[in-house]
Amino acid sequence: MLLKYFYDNNIAHASYLVGCQATGEALVVDPGRDITPYVTAAADNDMQIIAVTETHIHADFVSGARELAEQIGAKLYLSDEGDQDWKYEYLADYNHERVYDGSIFKIGNIKIEVIHTPGHTPEHIAFLVTDTVGADQPIGIFTGDFVFVGDIGRPDLLEEAAKMAGTAEPDARRMWQSNQRFRHLPDYVQVWPAHGAGSACGKALGAIPSSTVGYEKLFNWAFQYEDETAFVKALLSGQPEAPKYFAMMKKLNKEGPAVLDGLPRPARLDEIRLQAALAEGLKVVDVRLPEAFAKTHIPGTINIPLDRSFTNWAGWLLDYDQPFYLIVDQTSVNVIVQDLISIGLDNIGGVFDPAVVDTWRETQSYAVARPADIAERIINGEVVVLDVRGSSEWQEGHLPNAQHIMLGYLPDRFQDVPMDKPVVVQCLSGARSAIGASVLQANGVTDVINLAGGYQAWAAANLPIERK
Repeated sequence: MLLKYFYDNNIAHASYLVGCQATGEALVVDPGRDITPYVTAAADNDMQIIAVTETHIHADFVSGARELAEQIGAKLYLSDEGDQDWKYEYLADYNHERVYDGSIFKIGNIKIEVIHTPGHTPEHIAFLVTDTVGADQPIGIFTGDFVFVGDIGRPDLLEEAAKMAGTAEPDARRMWQSNQRFRHLPDYVQVWPAHGAGSACGKALGAIPSSTVGYEKLFNWAFQYEDETAFVKALLSGQPEAPKYFAMMKKLNKEGPAVLDGLPRPARLDEIRLQAALAEGLKVVDVRLPEAFAKTHIPGTINIPLDRSFTNWAGWLLDYDQPFYLIVDQTSVNVIVQDLISIGLDNIGGVFDPAVVDTWRETQSYAVARPADIAERIINGEVVVLDVRGSSEWQEGHLPNAQHIMLGYLPDRFQDVPMDKPVVVQCLSGARSAIGASVLQANGVTDVINLAGGYQAWAAANLPIERK
């Protein structure tokens, strides 16, 4: 048996290729949209991908299952659990088999047994893997978004992201039942999850790529509860904000995402096209470092730096139904396109060279201030403090007189930001607040200040903190 691990740091997504070395056949589990890594790995190991499966209809990235079926003819093994709202709609065009609790299929000599594990989603399944040549017991389990290293999948995404009211608590109770099934697996079984640290599909995911059933039963917080009610309360508390784009991912993955057949190559455009895009009110994203953007940028553009969090904030702040544009260096175009298509942001109108900022007639800037330089004005209420961190961070402590609007909700809540004073934007370190400052300026708030070092620097300077 061959097992290959793939990881996308930007969306904290893990996927796998499991192959039978005796027959040269392979299965891809929970694939991302770019199928090149799987095809390459299979070829490098003299294997043919004959099948693809996934643990559920994913909410945080576009699945590559359809792409693999379309491009190389892989058979789809997808969940038939859950009610009609959770059935895949594109399978009729491909060789497929709907699987459910107790289903078994084989990839060469490797047996895959399906276990229904609802809670994160109604249709969620996990896969027990047995290499039948040398064993009659499973070596591991692909848990998807059911059990992570140190955490379990959140049950509130349908309510928070898909706006399906009243589903969070019932799904948390289903997760309790799924956990009981997990407890009865042998301790030696390896755990291969679909996400790692940084994913919004849980609240305390570990950075270790794999674990075992026994280790998780001992040390995963979710398996320390003996009372269902207490478990449900703990599971539903402290979950991070569900990204806005999660609802779109559910829709795309259920209906079947567009087939790409390669990486899109957006056109490089000139200054006239940039003027037209801004005049039409379309989003233009400048991916330069926040320090450079703060000093000079084109009015109306927003700044989402090309780093590990780029994909997340692009999903929060860009529109799926309108084209958008990028100010990005040519050497980074392929990387950024790959990041965007991973969450279905395919509607890239074009790209502009960063040199366009230097030649733009009237540019804009915003101030950056250290806590010591602006503390007195903040404490005296001479400025508006806008805290763009998450709710759990806010509840742990915040600056005096601060107003809280999580960064992802800012475009929908401009009317809640007072305009009669300068606005000091603040997060934990100064990174998210830099994005927030750019969003405010792009929407007409001109007197903006980013708090350098954010809440961390403020607290380190022993300045006043409020908790409520």
